[in-house]
Amino acid sequence: MFKIPAKDLEWQITTPQVMGILNLTPDSFYEASRHSNIDSAIAQAHLFIQEGASIIDIGAQSTRPGAHMEGAEIEIQRLIPYIEAIHQAYPKQLISVDTFYASVAEAALKAGAHIINDISCGGFDENILTVVAKNNAGYIGMHLTGGMDSMHKVEPREDIIATLISYFEAKKKLLSKYGIEHWVIDPGFGFGKTVEENFTIVKKMNELKKGGLPILLGASRKSSLYKTLGIESKDALNATTIVNTVGLLKGAAIVRVHDVKEAAEIIKLLPYLQ
Repeated sequence: MFKIPAKDLEWQITTPQVMGILNLTPDSFYEASRHSNIDSAIAQAHLFIQEGASIIDIGAQSTRPGAHMEGAEIEIQRLIPYIEAIHQAYPKQLISVDTFYASVAEAALKAGAHIINDISCGGFDENILTVVAKNNAGYIGMHLTGGMDSMHKVEPREDIIATLISYFEAKKKLLSKYGIEHWVIDPGFGFGKTVEENFTIVKKMNELKKGGLPILLGASRKSSLYKTLGIESKDALNATTIVNTVGLLKGAAIVRVHDVKEAAEIIKLLPYLQ
């Protein structure tokens, strides 16, 4: 069991959990995940909760290849009304916010969020770690190389698993300086990695468990899946389900998905497959 701070709520991971993706950007790579008004977002949150989501992950900045970086102020303007509305409607529901800006994290936690999901693991704005620690918030840190403009560039390396282990060991030391000991690692499926590396992460996820922290897998409908099959992201639910199943069997603690119902069904079947 993992017990992780989550501001004023408890976040215990005793069995694998589902994180449902709720996008507020007009350019997220999967069109069906986008929401442009609060009523639509609350309806989606309600559906996610009914279908079995433990966490709702709200993002207001697309990080797909080629996405324009809007900046912290626009993120805040987009996020805060939605966080407040969802928190008011479902005060006991864990809400995470997908951001790498300290100012956005601060505003989001004040508005009712409980977890910060940072793709840079403190690499773009280290002050975000101060915000997390000060608010006793949950934290998810992802493996990423490069900067905001080069996060999808593949760097040469011989062993992706060894690279990830080394990266997260260094990040554990960094976060420990801020008093953050219990958090979630995300190996960064799809960010600056080859297709082969992405699939290796899933196949060898059990090796990442040796770090003693819960692992999030975020492979939902990503290009390594749909391009390998010669389809589009809208047709990649089956591929996502297959990859999530393998990842969960190999030790993932959380799957971040666009399709909560199907992911929750995998978890219900897991005891019969292990």
